[in-house]
Amino acid sequence: MMATLRITLAALLSHWRRHPLQFFSILTGLWLATALWTGVEALNSQARADYARASAVLSGPSQAQIVPSKGERFDQAAYVQLRQRGWQVSPVLEGRVRFAGGEDTARIQVLGIEPLSLPHGTSVAGQPGSSLDLGPFMGEPGQSWIAPDTLQRLGFNAGEQPVTTEGKRLPPLQVHPQLAPGVVIMDIGHAQTLLQAPGQLSRLLLGTDSLTKQAELPSDLASPLEIRQSSDSGDLQRLTDSFHLNLRALGMLAFIVGLFIVNAAIGLALEQRRGLLRTLRACGISLRSLITALAIELGLFAVLSGLAGVASGYLLASVLLGNVAASLRGLYGAEVAGQLSLSPQWWLAGIAISLLGALLAGGSSLVRAARLPILALAQAQAWRLAQSVWLKRQAMVSVLLAVFAALCWRVGDSLLSALLMLGAILLAGALALPALLDGALAVLSRYCRSPLSEWFVADSRQQLPAVSLALMALLLALAASVGVGSMTEGFRKTFIGWLDQRLSADLYLTPRDTAQSLEISTWLKTQPGVTLVLPRWHIDQRLQGWPVQVEGVVDDPSYRRQWPLLSQTTGAWSQLAAGQGTMLSEQFARRLKLDLGDTVKVPAVDGEKTLTVVGLYADYGNPRGHMLLNADWLRRYWPDATLANLGVHVMPDQMNPLRAQLEQRFGLDSTRLIDQTSLKRWSTEVFERTFAATGALNALTLAVAGIALFISLLTLGHSRLAQLAPLWALGVNRGRLGWLSLGQTLMLAGLTVLLAMPLGLLLAWCMVAVLNVQAFGWRLPLQIFPDQLLRLGLLGLFTSLLAAAGPLWQVARRQPADLLRQFADER
Repeated sequence: MMATLRITLAALLSHWRRHPLQFFSILTGLWLATALWTGVEALNSQARADYARASAVLSGPSQAQIVPSKGERFDQAAYVQLRQRGWQVSPVLEGRVRFAGGEDTARIQVLGIEPLSLPHGTSVAGQPGSSLDLGPFMGEPGQSWIAPDTLQRLGFNAGEQPVTTEGKRLPPLQVHPQLAPGVVIMDIGHAQTLLQAPGQLSRLLLGTDSLTKQAELPSDLASPLEIRQSSDSGDLQRLTDSFHLNLRALGMLAFIVGLFIVNAAIGLALEQRRGLLRTLRACGISLRSLITALAIELGLFAVLSGLAGVASGYLLASVLLGNVAASLRGLYGAEVAGQLSLSPQWWLAGIAISLLGALLAGGSSLVRAARLPILALAQAQAWRLAQSVWLKRQAMVSVLLAVFAALCWRVGDSLLSALLMLGAILLAGALALPALLDGALAVLSRYCRSPLSEWFVADSRQQLPAVSLALMALLLALAASVGVGSMTEGFRKTFIGWLDQRLSADLYLTPRDTAQSLEISTWLKTQPGVTLVLPRWHIDQRLQGWPVQVEGVVDDPSYRRQWPLLSQTTGAWSQLAAGQGTMLSEQFARRLKLDLGDTVKVPAVDGEKTLTVVGLYADYGNPRGHMLLNADWLRRYWPDATLANLGVHVMPDQMNPLRAQLEQRFGLDSTRLIDQTSLKRWSTEVFERTFAATGALNALTLAVAGIALFISLLTLGHSRLAQLAPLWALGVNRGRLGWLSLGQTLMLAGLTVLLAMPLGLLLAWCMVAVLNVQAFGWRLPLQIFPDQLLRLGLLGLFTSLLAAAGPLWQVARRQPADLLRQFADER
């Protein structure tokens, strides 16, 4: 058995010595498919690992904690009272600091802990709390634990004591490799000084013993504090899941397109080896041995391509990681390391995905070879008949996928159903393409009058089975480019228009605290050139388990003119000013399943208050909920609200003098004083970085489709001589044969481009009306850009032209002897 298998495998492998191009075609297809998929998975794996590191900053058997019912902090006296009553709690203080001369990227989260009271079993940055060296950590000057990638990003050195924009100096920096990026841990006493929060705490860690013995807080502390179970955490994971799922969907699309190369190359290789397969069967090789040898051959391709693909995927992820990290930081506040650190499981998964890709791409060819009779193996007509059966099945599957997509749209109500709908639409379009092209060519043949034109169309139909997979790859790539491009460009225009409305003030100030905000607000009203000062009060809350940013605004006509409302009730702004209603961001309203006229209960100092939803507004790029209230109402029922920022309308000629006075008089630097132009520019840069990885993957997918078409045409070149030789014998010169073949390729590609346009627009509608709603909570208007469609159509034709140029040049330069030999060879 083994000897037979070895002989069979040696005979099959000898084919690749005579056809090295097909050998590299299969390697290239699997390599590209594996590289694109593993590259995306590397980005997602790195992000998930960093989220896990963030969760493990303070981890233990129970993540239950005591948090303030309202606001972000509470008085330290509550902690003392609980300890005196036997509660095993440990204080934590959180906040953010900026560094002198830093920009937005030079911002870190400070975490102050009290290691002596940590609950049993708690670990700090992966290190057991009981093993901490408390002397240097708690003493003077203390220690600031920081991750190595954060240290490198901020440009500091170990042992250094950087100074914040508030003039506060951190304890010496000490590197801890297991710490999450973007976080600094220090003793809570040092943190209170650094954050200017004396006697203030953010939360209390609750040990399992206390949680078991005391299920409820003491009555005098039950109002300002509440116990939050571990199930209430994980907001960051929930918010970023949609981003990573979309990224994975793009990687899957690129993976599928790459497999088309492999499928086409394997199918053509089997067709060219049908004589060899007939000979092996006639010599007594069993069908089982033949299929086993073909499977082993395919496995060798998968392993070689997998190794190259995983290495290339790592390099691709390294290039895209910066943009992805910037997007996650800007959109979600999620910190991702700037360097890849992947586990061995990721490398093994890359090889496994290559094996799976080889099985998916080559399985159908193996099945067709196994089902054909022995004598039919050498007959080209048998292969074409088998292909026609598969095309009919593809058309049936396409109809079923279209029905499935419609069901996902009507019945589904999740991000997964939205992605399944998109995938079903793409696959339905791809599988229907060969039948649609064949039908179009059949209609075109009715209008052919000359023999050469009839041959032109008939020969194109005959080529269709061989190039259909490459054309399907081109269709998928173009449709994805049209869909994503239309969505991105429409989002860009909508986003810029929204920024123009939302950022109506000329200057935005973020004072250090409420006292300074009130002082600056009073001073600004006396300054020449200042036409309006709009204070915005702020407090962070949770409603129905979701984090929400509550903002209080004054009753001013500028909000009625500028605030970008999507829908509103009659007299919405008057109801808001009277404290009778609230306005919600679109995504937050969807999460709470609220609409205009519905009521929402919000916590207050004297119990819950019921407000009517009077308006919904867009809040693009904000992963958390946003609620708009009247400022006076907010301050009355939430006394802990802070005056977070001031929007200043100022005459253009007074802008620079006013900035200089604010910097000199109140000590505001560029991080707390920003003009409208700079803020819009920063917001636009975040937007562009968000879609940088998407654009790169789209470009790579289109390039893979071009390679698929190139390989199909190149491997088809030899078999095409049998169709071209009779024309040459009838007097058609070789140059004209080359132009005719080019015309056939461009005709098929042109029809594919035309079919890709409506498919891409359908994808764009699905993205803006279904996928965005499920992923982010907001819906965008569908916008069509004819110039963009024209550019992508020309790009598709140009890609096809480049793919066809090399193979057709070889056809045009064939020697007469090659053409004459076609009449002598056995066909």
